[in-house]
Amino acid sequence: MFGEIFFLYCAFVITVCGVLAITLRNPIHCVLLVLVLFFHMAAVYLTLQAEFLAAIQIIVYAGAILVMYLFVLFLVNLQKELRLPALTPKPIVGYALAAALCGGMLWGVAGFVPGGKGPWPLETLREVTHTRALSRELFTHHFLSLEIAGVLLLIALVAALTLARKQPSATDAEIQTQAGEGGTCACGNKDQGGAA
Repeated sequence: MFGEIFFLYCAFVITVCGVLAITLRNPIHCVLLVLVLFFHMAAVYLTLQAEFLAAIQIIVYAGAILVMYLFVLFLVNLQKELRLPALTPKPIVGYALAAALCGGMLWGVAGFVPGGKGPWPLETLREVTHTRALSRELFTHHFLSLEIAGVLLLIALVAALTLARKQPSATDAEIQTQAGEGGTCACGNKDQGGAA
């Protein structure tokens, strides 16, 4: 009974934090909400006796990736909002795609049956632990999928670095012109104020 109540509590907090993280406009608040979401996901993993995934969730996602997001938010100029063209011509198309994705996820969850499967019955899992069973599956039967995921992440990293390259702007040209003329760099304080 307590486990079901705790799971419902975690599911409710995860859902609310996920919705708020993509609807709030303050990026710092969004990152903090994602942090709360990660901690509750780790708690769900603990209820499923997946201690390794819970530790990875806290150490990698909450401890490393989210801190990197915070550094990025502190370094970029939050006063300049980046606006990109919409991926879909009409909002109703996006809503329909989101509903279809949610329906697919719910259909997948409905067909999920917890417990041992295939070569990993519950007795074997208890003997070799979840961590060893997961590593064996990843590096034997799903090795190609793991390599494809690594290549995709590398492509995403290169694309992010390419997009993040600073383009020379009119403000930078003015700063360089003033620095070349030997004038007082009053624009430095302006930049610092803009970045804050």
